[in-house]
Amino acid sequence: MAAAEFVWIVPANHPALAGHFPGQPIVPGALLLDRAIAFAATLAGAGTGSWRINTAKFLAPAGPGAELVFAYSAAAGGALNFTVRAAGGVIASGSLTPPGP
Repeated sequence: MAAAEFVWIVPANHPALAGHFPGQPIVPGALLLDRAIAFAATLAGAGTGSWRINTAKFLAPAGPGAELVFAYSAAAGGALNFTVRAAGGVIASGSLTPPGP
């Protein structure tokens, strides 16, 4: 598998932002992982169910309107490494394993 990138602009009205945190919204880590799995599933030609999150690190916050770049590379055992970058640098990284046969 070749390296790949996907761009996602965080919708200012995304429902997850309303409660996380009022007055100063940031993208929840669970939402970043959801997008990471959705893009990985597209890349791997697999469904979004039953992916395993091997590792996940959240390094910096992102807010409404942020342009996020999800970058993927192949890892051992069929896993995919990912990083999420914003204008200020890497905001998250991790490794995902697709569902088995």
